Amino acid sequence: MSVVEIRSYRLQPGSRARFHDLVAQQSLPLMQAAGMDVLAFGPSLLDEDSYVLIRAFADLADLQASQEAFYASPAWRTGPRQAIIALIESDSNAVLEMGDLAVQALRQPVSR
Repeated sequence: MSVVEIRSYRLQPGSRARFHDLVAQQSLPLMQAAGMDVLAFGPSLLDEDSYVLIRAFADLADLQASQEAFYASPAWRTGPRQAIIALIESDSNAVLEMGDLAVQALRQPVSR
């Protein structure tokens, strides 16, 4: 079993392409270097201003420790943080347990 976080973003109108570029080119490499398992990310089908990020963690403690370390890191704070935050109107998270097959089913090929 893994803990899966589904993060949904409502972006500033018209900013989704820029947001995606920042995530794919700057944030994703930082998350991967920090050991985060990014299952999927990209534009949501909901509307033109929605975006989704899905990550897997060993357990809830791993999620909390990984995120605390990542979001406090100099690489994030002096890197893409400000540019990414400026494009987010709001966000929401859902966290749930999933079996290995479900986690693998969510995994998308990572493309930049």
